[in-house]
Amino acid sequence: MTLTISSDEYFMKEALKEARKAFERDEVPVGAVVVCDKTIVARAHNLTETLNDVTAHAEMQAFTAAANYLGGKYLKDCTLYVTLEPCLMCAGAAYWTQIGKIIYGASDEKRGFSTFKTKVLHPSTQIKNALLADESTQLLQAFFEKKRKL
Repeated sequence: MTLTISSDEYFMKEALKEARKAFERDEVPVGAVVVCDKTIVARAHNLTETLNDVTAHAEMQAFTAAANYLGGKYLKDCTLYVTLEPCLMCAGAAYWTQIGKIIYGASDEKRGFSTFKTKVLHPSTQIKNALLADESTQLLQAFFEKKRKL
């Protein structure tokens, strides 16, 4: 299968590249990209250990970078591609950005926003899940297996 440069799979593979960067930095391997008009306007990965900041999730870093690049805080015409289902904090931030769409890979049954019964995303935000979920899950499992061996 050939990936077009504007396909969801292409952009999720770019998010996976960011997740691998996090893995190499000994961060939980979550990566994100924000896309606007078929162009990546932000790339990010978890930096919680590097920055000693519990809020430095990939999504939060990506939202800030995208807003700075686009010159405004609203991301209505953008899509967030992220390798792991956003947590409640990141979903709350997504609400405030009014992001148009969120596409994520692996589900997070413990801390993902979908485990909460209340709607935390902006009403106009579209969701697509399980895109390249196996690749995202395998990277996360490899990270935590490595951590348990230390």
